[in-house]
Amino acid sequence: MKLVTYESARGELRAGALIDEGTAIVDLAHGQTQTPATEARHFASVQAMIEGDDEALAQAYRIVKQANASARIARADAHLKAPVHPPIQMRDCLCFEAHLKQAFQAARKLRASQFPDPAAKMAEMEREGILAVPKTFYEQPIYYKPNRFAVIGTDDDVVWPAYSKVLDFELEFGFYIKGKALDVAKEKAREHIYGYTIFNDISARDAQTQEMGGQLGPGKGKDFDTANAMGPCLVTADELTDPYRLTMIARVNGEEWGRGNSNSMYWSFEDLITHVSRNETLYPGEFFGSGTVGNGCGLEQMRFLNPGDVVELEVEGIGILRNRIVAPKAKS
Repeated sequence: MKLVTYESARGELRAGALIDEGTAIVDLAHGQTQTPATEARHFASVQAMIEGDDEALAQAYRIVKQANASARIARADAHLKAPVHPPIQMRDCLCFEAHLKQAFQAARKLRASQFPDPAAKMAEMEREGILAVPKTFYEQPIYYKPNRFAVIGTDDDVVWPAYSKVLDFELEFGFYIKGKALDVAKEKAREHIYGYTIFNDISARDAQTQEMGGQLGPGKGKDFDTANAMGPCLVTADELTDPYRLTMIARVNGEEWGRGNSNSMYWSFEDLITHVSRNETLYPGEFFGSGTVGNGCGLEQMRFLNPGDVVELEVEGIGILRNRIVAPKAKS
């Protein structure tokens, strides 16, 4: 099933399911008028559905099958938010080795270009291992926690942060946690994946390359309003049964800028769950990003975004996440 959170004409956020090849939405709360109150609570939001687990999903399938015209709306008439808006927690991980190798090499060039003698600065960074793939990447999964309140949905605008001159997209997808997970063995980890969505980790590259030398986190390279685009839907794990053979494509203004495949992941989603759940309970609805697929950002090609650009990220089996880049409004 493809679940969405959409905004009604009255400004309410509602849980729905895409049908008819994505052209229509069944409002799950409106469609379950015959459902007991104990089950109806599952459809207050997509987060509530995830918390309702298999019982809620089974009921959702029945609702979609029986839904009449009053419970349906045209997709074109709905404003989609992030599938879970906002997620209760977010972690973005580094799963693709090719992206890291290419991005760190490009990041050194970008950082060096900001100095009077770029060639000398480049040599210094290479000599000292600055902005190089960390050894830790090969030893364990690495992640940071994005700002969950900066989440937007498909067709929402990304507002360029005023402090940055170099803005980039990042082609990722990720999963939502199913059930509570604690000290999960790798062979059991897939059972804790509820479903998948596309993630565009918008990055202010000049801010990011400047602050990463502090070895603490990306900070303002990632954290600004509208920086985390997610959607267009959450595809449940029973529908997308193999997340490791998905073609991933990035387009800017209709031109393909990059293409990869999830079969190139160095760390699997099962690895992430096993690692992060050590002595730490993961809760239903938490989101884990895959990190950027190889060739999945402008940095790897030293091509960057401009105000007015439209970025489309496509992941096979999920759909297309589309966002326009806009300049910040002038302060009065």
